[in-house]
Amino acid sequence: MATSDVQPPSTMDDPVYRTGVLELLGLLAYGEISACERLAEDAKMAPDLKHKVEIAAMATAEFHHFEKLRDRLVELGEDPFAVMQPFAPTFERFHGQTTPSDWLEGLVKAYVGDGLAADFYREIAAYLDPDTRTLVLDTLSGTGHSEFVVDAIRQAIDEDHRVGGRLALWGRRLMGEALSQAQMVVAERDALSTVLVGGVDHPGMDLAAIGRMFTRLTEAHAARMDKLGLAP
Repeated sequence: MATSDVQPPSTMDDPVYRTGVLELLGLLAYGEISACERLAEDAKMAPDLKHKVEIAAMATAEFHHFEKLRDRLVELGEDPFAVMQPFAPTFERFHGQTTPSDWLEGLVKAYVGDGLAADFYREIAAYLDPDTRTLVLDTLSGTGHSEFVVDAIRQAIDEDHRVGGRLALWGRRLMGEALSQAQMVVAERDALSTVLVGGVDHPGMDLAAIGRMFTRLTEAHAARMDKLGLAP
């Protein structure tokens, strides 16, 4: 059978595929609730009410995304919190190693970090069954709330050019930590990695394709940093 004739599974009948999808949904759900919590903390550092409300809007969007993922896990007959719990150390590691020291670093993390995560999940979505793909892509929608970050960062750089250098270094650190955690998660989760690289019954990425994926993630990060006025 030609590769073009092989289709991703349309049901969750394949136990390995089902486990991989559950892991992906659990990872996404924990990421969304973790982001909501992080943004709520960042809002405390906001310099004024306007920015506090902007961050609150981003946190609210993350929570609504979490609800969709939670509800899907329930539909699949799973305890969503049991599925999410194994990923707690992943996000604790990432947030522990990328705690912003001030408001501007928090903004860059919200904009760049969430963008990196969204890019990664969109790449994986291409190898999912239609229902799961639609859910994942829907979960990644509604990120327009973060556009105010661009104006805030550029204004800060205009006021003090030294800020640009510091935040550019911060952005590179975020990129390194995010890619490290993504690679670690895929390596630690056999079923999730099977969904990504493929298996007997469905196509996935070969090693060269995985390499190209990480190249695309790096390029998208560079474009995002440039938009903020933080040349790599």
